[in-house]
Amino acid sequence: MKNFFISHRGSLLTLLGLILLPFLVGLLNGASPADVFVNGNGQSKFIQGLAIEIFILTIYALSFDVIFGITGLLSFGHSMFFAVGAYLTGIAIKSFGLSLPATLGWLVVASVVQALLFGLVLPRVKGITFALVTLGLGSVFHILVMSSEFGEYTGADVGLQGVIVPAFISPATERLRFYFVALTVMVLIYLLYQRFVNSPTGRVCVAIRENEGRAQMLGYNTFYFKLSALLLSSLTAALAGFLHTLYQPIVSPNTAGLGYTVTALLILLIGGVGTLNGAFVGAIVFRLLDYGLRRYIGESASFINGAIYVLFVLFIPYGIVGTWRLKSLQIKQGWERLLKMFG
Repeated sequence: MKNFFISHRGSLLTLLGLILLPFLVGLLNGASPADVFVNGNGQSKFIQGLAIEIFILTIYALSFDVIFGITGLLSFGHSMFFAVGAYLTGIAIKSFGLSLPATLGWLVVASVVQALLFGLVLPRVKGITFALVTLGLGSVFHILVMSSEFGEYTGADVGLQGVIVPAFISPATERLRFYFVALTVMVLIYLLYQRFVNSPTGRVCVAIRENEGRAQMLGYNTFYFKLSALLLSSLTAALAGFLHTLYQPIVSPNTAGLGYTVTALLILLIGGVGTLNGAFVGAIVFRLLDYGLRRYIGESASFINGAIYVLFVLFIPYGIVGTWRLKSLQIKQGWERLLKMFG
């Protein structure tokens, strides 16, 4: 047990910090824990909202990491996985009056269907060809979402609005509860992904990323392993879309566009592709950077953002977590030499 706490002390301290975050922010701004519990307006409620967005982005980035960073499948249509979850949730609640458990049930079915749709092309295309095919599938879904024929359900180019979230989890009145639900889902998804990567199936997925031909020579039918990664990714991204709809007052058609796939890619490039932890670190940097620049710079924020991302790729090509892991031994040796100099 002691070794477990030592080896996972960073993750456990982060989790403890996230649990205490709303109350610490409240105390720093003169609000008691009781005020935070009753969802009083103030800085704590705002920070909770910002953290919820980071949790949702983390889940979404993790879903992309399992197919891109772990399995080596570059998909340009990944936003479709997220958008299907977001739109299906809104339509199920608003247009059909379904409960949250029933909505989740339909979400699972839709996730499996879209993963199988992407999986149909796996035996026939690889590499950039697969990326282009997924881009085509995602673009078709984006067109359907934007079309006036489905405007009654999707809101067309205006977006899906007016989704009434059940009162017990409404982020407007139960922000703290929603915060802990989103945090719990993120932690469980992360643990699931850790288990997947360390499982025999995950090891084969890593082998496919490194050299699919060699994996096939060893007797593995790589199609089923890539399909399993797609299924896991689809379910996770749809769950992120589910939380997004419950939290946001509007589901924008931009969530189904190529730009939202690029968002997941940027988060992973910032945090570290294939690291899993990098999804959370990247989501924090991405969201806070976007919020801070837009608040203080305005319209010029997009240009500054782009320049910063270019600098990340040039000077931290393995991402924050990836570079830390790569250089951790050198950093440790450097500290040891420094301590000997003054010892």
